[in-house]
Amino acid sequence: MIQGENRKLWLSIRRSLRGRCPNCGDARLFRAYLKQVDNCADCGEAWSEIRSDDAAPWLTILIVGHLMAPVMIHMIKHQYFEPWVSAAILIPIIVGLSLLILPFAKATFMAAIWALRANSS
Repeated sequence: MIQGENRKLWLSIRRSLRGRCPNCGDARLFRAYLKQVDNCADCGEAWSEIRSDDAAPWLTILIVGHLMAPVMIHMIKHQYFEPWVSAAILIPIIVGLSLLILPFAKATFMAAIWALRANSS
């Protein structure tokens, strides 16, 4: 990628949310669940240098917390189930949502870091 070339933030994020390279939108961004590719197979953009570190888990916790807090409060307030049954229902849902959202959060931060040229290298 040319150093002075303009990188569009929202286009990059949209591409990354599809699991594709934020630069070209064609090749895969991850080779495994959360393991990013070293370089794009199509455009050659280096992804091994970009690290989202704790940002993706932070965003995941924020989203899952805001989605599940009202549900948990409602279930406890109206006592639909015994506390242990509520926990048995809610814990798998919370874990599942977290595992579902985490790759999208990581892809979003990777695209933003790339588009804004905010990587540490």
